Amino acid sequence: MQTPGSGAHNMVIDHNLITRQVKHRQRTPFMNHPLLERAAQNGVTLDMRGAVAVVTLRRPAKRNALSDALIEAIRDTFQNLPEQAKAAVIDGEGEHFCAGLDLSELKERDAGEGVHHSRSWHVALDAVQFGRVPVVAALHGAVVGGGLELASASHIRVADESTFYALPEGTRGIFVGGGGSVRVPKLIGVARMTDMMLTGRVYNATEGERVGFAQYLVPKGQALDKALELATRIASNAPLTNYALTHALPRIAEQPADHGLLTEALMASIAQSAPEAKARVRAFLEGKAPKVQKAD
Repeated sequence: MQTPGSGAHNMVIDHNLITRQVKHRQRTPFMNHPLLERAAQNGVTLDMRGAVAVVTLRRPAKRNALSDALIEAIRDTFQNLPEQAKAAVIDGEGEHFCAGLDLSELKERDAGEGVHHSRSWHVALDAVQFGRVPVVAALHGAVVGGGLELASASHIRVADESTFYALPEGTRGIFVGGGGSVRVPKLIGVARMTDMMLTGRVYNATEGERVGFAQYLVPKGQALDKALELATRIASNAPLTNYALTHALPRIAEQPADHGLLTEALMASIAQSAPEAKARVRAFLEGKAPKVQKAD
């Protein structure tokens, strides 16, 4: 199951503290949503910064370890993002993004119970990957086990220099159960994931960016700022194009070439028929839109 990685702490969520934090945040209409309020009580808060939804894991004393309540809160949050959200950022409060499964919840299950528990994680992380908007993960500190599974469900990952990646399930006699066997090999390949699980190998931030865990590497403490910058840029794209990139592109990549080319043609025709797409192309042809420039 998802990696135990919460450390030696055996604390519970301080619901009173989270309640005070929620009450002191500015009330907005989406905060009256009962599922979002419940998610906040369980350690996942949502704030809007312009058109970007900022989703924060708030269990810093447990290194944001993933309890069943936290997984449920992630699911409910991404399934109920406000209409004004055009992109999202997921971040972890404290020194770590997410250190994996909460050890205090690790318990024996029979095979059937184990399947259903794993599938509940799949539903939650599918809500991240195949939700309404693109998601940028701001990574720092531990991105371990279930935390890496969560990060791999995001579309763009920004890591700061404190980030490290691990999948210690193999050395602990268990197996990934939150989608890692599907998503992680697509980032780094089967051979590297096998190595991580067989040997307990840990990648640092520089190595992680090189092998494909993150697309961006920034100085320590700057992951959230960079993630917000990217998400703001993404939010300005045509919504249908963003949807095609997060929903159609990964499926096209899994199709046989002839099927993928047909799907591509269908998706291209749908995207370019949108009024916003036509307006953007017209602006470019009329010299009103900026041209692509060489990066600095």
